[in-house]
Amino acid sequence: MTDKQGVADAVAALRAIGYFLERDRQPTHRVKAYRRAADTIAALPAAEVRARRRAGTLTELPGIGPKTEAVIVEAMDGSTPAYLVKLEESAGALTTAGTAMRAELKADLHLHSEWSDGGSPIEEMARTAHSLGHRYMALTDHSGRLTVANGLSRERRLQQLEVVAELNKKLADELDGFTILNGIEVDILEDGSLDCDSEILARLDLVVASVHSKLRMAAGPMTERMVRAIANPHVDILGHCTGRLITGGRGTRPESEFDAEIVFEACRQFGTAVEINSRPERLDPPKRLLSLAAEMDCFFSIDTDAHAPGQLDWQVYGCERAEDCGVTADRVINTWDQSTLRDWAS
Repeated sequence: MTDKQGVADAVAALRAIGYFLERDRQPTHRVKAYRRAADTIAALPAAEVRARRRAGTLTELPGIGPKTEAVIVEAMDGSTPAYLVKLEESAGALTTAGTAMRAELKADLHLHSEWSDGGSPIEEMARTAHSLGHRYMALTDHSGRLTVANGLSRERRLQQLEVVAELNKKLADELDGFTILNGIEVDILEDGSLDCDSEILARLDLVVASVHSKLRMAAGPMTERMVRAIANPHVDILGHCTGRLITGGRGTRPESEFDAEIVFEACRQFGTAVEINSRPERLDPPKRLLSLAAEMDCFFSIDTDAHAPGQLDWQVYGCERAEDCGVTADRVINTWDQSTLRDWAS
């Protein structure tokens, strides 16, 4: 085995461990330990990593501890690290239902990269999405006003467009035509306007609009706020509509109050899809509202809102809820091929 191949195998093993830990919702510090170790050795010349492995000095590198060193050594010696084997063997199905709908999906249309508050590069998110069977994905990093999530300024957004264009050239051959769509998760401001100028929105392939602030507004103003955003011709998907949190490290948060029939009727009339957010701490909308939106013949988008590669596998949680609530595949926009979705969104 060459130095280069051995290091590449070690990097892949470390990232695979991170993937399984994310998928299983393990503590963030554990995931970051393996991803940080992968980044450390990936940045070094392969010959240096091999030399340190022989000299026993890998742990002198930043981010490399005894556990990650063991993974690197096993992978560089040509075997699958024992810890990775253990994780692979214990990784069962996330749900007992939703598989029929999941098999219909061709994309994930709401996910984040390290450009905003995600933890991984765009390319790693794309490669993972492809490995899970997707044909394309929409990159939807946050808009600028959401500073807590490192939202993108206008300048950074334009830069990201260029980066995605170059990545698509690279990945087209390597991933059998897989494509990254340029998207955004844009904040719905208090008056219902959007936290991004129309010129930028017009250049994007897909726009997810979400409420992230003033979540406890009275029902009347919140309904007006949401409807104004839904009616904006640039908006394609209404993200996590109630804003609730039902579990997780951020604690819990009640649903925002709004007139669901009016909001979903606006979605139907203006052709804006209702997101079925698959994050375990969100599972938004609640089933009673999801059933209502299905009865009202809305379009839907089943998304992970992933902030890390392992979270891209959570889509089946949304699929299970969709099946339970009478959502049919023909009403789910990410069952469509890319050209159909682009035509619809434009």
